[in-house]
Amino acid sequence: MTHFLDAARNAARTAGELLRQNYQQPLRVNSAEAHDIKLEIDVETQELITNLLLNEFPQHALYGEEGIVGDQTADYQWVVDPIDGTVNYYYGIPHFCVSIALRRKGDVIIGVIYDPMRNEMWAVQKGEAPQLNGKEFRVSGRKDLAEAVISIGLSKTSATIDAALPLLQDTVRRVRKCRLMGSAALDMAYVACGRFDAYIERSISLWDVAAGCLLVESAGGRIDLRPHPDTKEKYSIIASNGVIELPF
Repeated sequence: MTHFLDAARNAARTAGELLRQNYQQPLRVNSAEAHDIKLEIDVETQELITNLLLNEFPQHALYGEEGIVGDQTADYQWVVDPIDGTVNYYYGIPHFCVSIALRRKGDVIIGVIYDPMRNEMWAVQKGEAPQLNGKEFRVSGRKDLAEAVISIGLSKTSATIDAALPLLQDTVRRVRKCRLMGSAALDMAYVACGRFDAYIERSISLWDVAAGCLLVESAGGRIDLRPHPDTKEKYSIIASNGVIELPF
């Protein structure tokens, strides 16, 4: 699978360079909602990633936040979020990333998350140790909730925000710190390498977490990913170091 991982890393790094070049430049807004923004550069970045991956692997499909390409029943399917943390990007907050995963018959076998502002690349192929800029890492070993740093995602709709607020209120009283960072994929990467002890969100898309799930599990952590009961193609997720005693 090394050629798949190399292709994913190359695509993520090339996409990240495009994002760096356009960071804090005038950006075209395709749509703006109460809690989200869609940018033209989201589309441009996914098109760049699509061309890089599918030119090399024309029989593969791609499932991304900005659209799908190819036969989605193909054995190999790339799962892409071209900018995870678009609102951060738009407001000039340097906390966003490119997330690329590869699924084989529904099973994630490659995961890459790239933070172009810090030049940090988390990468893994299934069955191997994950690496951050070439160095292996593992999840944290913290067991005590009172010592934990946990990220909570509030999603993008009034309903999901309302559902997450009680969780946030309960958690913030139990842990050392709660964080709301604005990039699910980076939250997952931070859990994987031990910066966070857990990440929780009640409504999330596959492209946000596919690469992160493999990173966390490969680093010794635990993933609880379940289909959202009310929203098609959405999930609830708890990603943790696997030893922290979570009350939910």
